[in-house]
Amino acid sequence: MELCRDVEKSTNIYPERVLHTWASKYGHLFSIWMGTQLAVVISDPKVARDLLVNNGALFSSRKRYFVKNQTVLRGRAITASEYGDTWRHHRKLAMQLLTLKAVEGYADNLNYEARILTRTLMEGSRFGHIPLNPHHYAGRYALNEDPLVARALELTVEFMDLTGPWANAIDFFEPLQWIPSTMKHRGHKLHDNLIEVYGGMIMRVKTKFDAGKFVPDCLVKTLLQNQEKEKLDCACCLLFLISGIIQWFLALIPSYPEVALRTQKDLDEVVGRARLPAAEDEINLPYIRAVIKEVQRVHASFWTATPHYTSENFSYKGHFIPKNTLVVLNCWTLHHNEARYNDPMKFNSDRFLEDNLSCAESAKLPDVMDHDHWAFGAGICPGIHVAERELWLAISQLLWAFNFYSLPDEPISLEEYEGLSGRTPVPFRLRLEPRHDQVNPSRKFEDWTGSLADRIRELARDLDRWHREDRRRGRRESMGNRAMLRPLKSVF
Repeated sequence: MELCRDVEKSTNIYPERVLHTWASKYGHLFSIWMGTQLAVVISDPKVARDLLVNNGALFSSRKRYFVKNQTVLRGRAITASEYGDTWRHHRKLAMQLLTLKAVEGYADNLNYEARILTRTLMEGSRFGHIPLNPHHYAGRYALNEDPLVARALELTVEFMDLTGPWANAIDFFEPLQWIPSTMKHRGHKLHDNLIEVYGGMIMRVKTKFDAGKFVPDCLVKTLLQNQEKEKLDCACCLLFLISGIIQWFLALIPSYPEVALRTQKDLDEVVGRARLPAAEDEINLPYIRAVIKEVQRVHASFWTATPHYTSENFSYKGHFIPKNTLVVLNCWTLHHNEARYNDPMKFNSDRFLEDNLSCAESAKLPDVMDHDHWAFGAGICPGIHVAERELWLAISQLLWAFNFYSLPDEPISLEEYEGLSGRTPVPFRLRLEPRHDQVNPSRKFEDWTGSLADRIRELARDLDRWHREDRRRGRRESMGNRAMLRPLKSVF
């Protein structure tokens, strides 16, 4: 009965916490039945390396989930593809498009997006005068007022909730797939909406591309250029790892003002206040990198990574793992492993201070105990370089621009979170205070124009008073002046 209650909890709000409890009871490699599906849960980095890296050819496939694979994505996307030639081909292409060298080509766009994030947060908070909920801004921190992007974000949240590893009983009890249900209806509707939104976006770019018009370098352009050669089917799905980490950073940093002050001291010394931090500053700001890595460790966006699937029977240290077994990486336990991290439940900004490696470099280390927060083996995130660059630019520029304060009567919860797959903080508000005048250089111009407007209003009042005095004297020579001032009064 206890196990049944745990199973019910595991498919509810916080399945990763239940998996952590089970790992402490049953060990770093245990199995459970989810309906008709056998699942093996890995909670130790060495076991993960042995199975997912050293024996990756047998552990790199994906289960054909009814909702995710068959209903929503319908066989498209790398994370929904079974291991084979097509998977390897598309994975290779994705890695080529998202290499560190390729990311350098997107540098201007990434810098632009980070600046837009800072500016929109500043404007949304009325220069620090009103608190705000950062979810809308971090969701897609460029073009966040674009209706297309807002719609895409809605679809992303729906996709996360529908396709989590434990989200749907319909994925594990086949008879449920034969009858009408809300989950099936939502899945079909999401598929149609994804085609409408992303397909429409791709077709607009394709129309310009085919007409010989200028199309800036972007992922869609590259895919279109290679579509025939690579036999690609352009169907996209936006995930929100970057958005989630930015939201967790903003939720966490008001509770650690000493961390913010220390990073800001480094920024003032290395970058100064005359310009924003840039990618080339990262090497000279190791503490900010350490803070970002610790946020990722404590508050990862995904605690149960996309499960792997065995393609053959396998035996490991006395454990028999049959073919077609779901293999779940228990990231929450990996990130809170006492053998890896001293006092793992505590946010410690110094924890990664001596770690000068990028996440991509860390993932290649031979000792898995030195790895940080990304997946293992063939399942490692192909967008790792883009994610790291975007996180660095966004968080360093936020620290450069603002002081962060929670609201006395609205405590920010770091224990609760939203989402059934992707994890973000429960809605919260905070106050962002611009640190210095350079945060918005246009403020000086705005202050000057504001003073000018006040002076014009004062002059208009004086002229109006003089006009009334003239009228009392029966003189109307100043009517021309009053007519001239009407447009000014309508503006100011």
